[in-house]
Parts: sequence; structure tokens; C-alpha cells
Amino acid sequence: MAKVAGVVGAILAGGAASRFGSDKALALFEGAPLIDHVAAALGSESEALIVVGRQHGSLISVADHPAPGLGPLGAIAGALRWAQANGYASVLSAPCDAPLLPANLVESLAGEGPAYVAGLPVLGWWPVALADHIDAWLASGQPRAVRRWAAAAGARSVALGVVPANVNTQEDLAALRR
Repeated sequence: MAKVAGVVGAILAGGAASRFGSDKALALFEGAPLIDHVAAALGSESEALIVVGRQHGSLISVADHPAPGLGPLGAIAGALRWAQANGYASVLSAPCDAPLLPANLVESLAGEGPAYVAGLPVLGWWPVALADHIDAWLASGQPRAVRRWAAAAGARSVALGVVPANVNTQEDLAALRR
């Protein structure tokens, strides 16, 4: 699969992992941290790769926007602002805890306007033109659910056939290992 010009792969990794009980981004799956699986998947399709909400290895670290603690929407906003400031056209976002992302995400999600995966809305395709929209949404005190913002932004919900596994608890990781 080829890298797609103008696309920033953004790993959303600023959560507290309170349900997991430890730093889930670094939890091992098949011999590597969960975040490294996501980096490999996004990096294979994106011209640039960033991690939002933390530092990890040699990846470019980007802060949530406008401030930490706003959940995945703050991370998507940070990724959009970074992409916009650096001349990229769109962001392909994924959570750090979804190690089995399917191939060809750009092909599955890209199209007219934004899109997200049904069942895992933080896995999405976001044109940088949405940077002001997400900032206004966050500033107005609207719900911070990605699905709610995505609907207001006119995003399409895309069914992939199988929703990628999302590790939120130790039990989720144990089930994924089986």
C-alpha cells in the first residue's frame, strides 16, 4: 500500500487509560506496544505521522487543542491544527489502542468530506477545513462525543465490515490475544 500525499496519520494517545489501569498505549500485543501497531498501520498510508497527547519514540508529538483534557475531540483538533500549519490536506486519525487496523483506510474513508468508522468514530478522515469547525464546537461547550461533532460536521459513517478491536480494559487485551 502506498503513502498518500497530503495525509497526516494522527495517533490519538492522550487519554488517562483509567479503565485499563496502566498506560495502555505501551501494553504489549504480539511483542510490541499497541501504539506501535497503530503507527505502522497509519504510517504505511500517510505522508506524515504524528502522535497527539503524548510523546512516543521519534514520532512528532502534538498537543491537544485548545488544551489537554478534552478527550479525543481535543486530539483531533490538535491534529487538524498541526496538519493545517504544516500544509497537509487531511488527517487520518486512529486511537492508540486499536492495534489491528485494516489496510487501505484512506481508500475506505476518503471521499467527499469527512468520514468515520461506524462503531469506532475516532478512526476517521478529517479534511483540515474542519479545524475552525471543531474549535467552535469545543469553545461553545457542545458535547465532546466524536460522533456528535462528526454529525454536525457532515461526516459520513462508513461500515468496514468488521469494526477494529479497541482495547479499553485488561480484559479487552486478553480477548484480543486469544
